[in-house]
Amino acid sequence: MGEPENQERGADYYSKSVRAGKRTYFFDVKATRAKELFITITESKRRFNEADGHFTYEKHKIFLYGEDFEKFREGLDAAINFVENDQDAIREDTTSEDVKTSALDVSFEDLGGEDEN
Repeated sequence: MGEPENQERGADYYSKSVRAGKRTYFFDVKATRAKELFITITESKRRFNEADGHFTYEKHKIFLYGEDFEKFREGLDAAINFVENDQDAIREDTTSEDVKTSALDVSFEDLGGEDEN
């Protein structure tokens, strides 16, 4: 892979697309003006616009900078582990409101401070 100084700003240093059902995910590595690499993750969904009869693409993008990689990885791993290990328990326990909402009961104010760990 080339060094950042050999690439112009905004160029992709690495790009990988992953098709997953009706969505495509793009993982791109780019550089800031200071030549620090970061990742963009883009979700693209194809939609049919009935008004004009054409397809459009709805895109959502996340910018992930190096200083956040470890925390992002921890959060993503925890969410994946939850789905892989606790999915059956949630399906079986459809009467327990605590199980259904505990993972979703997050306040954005709680996310503002740094972890004590």
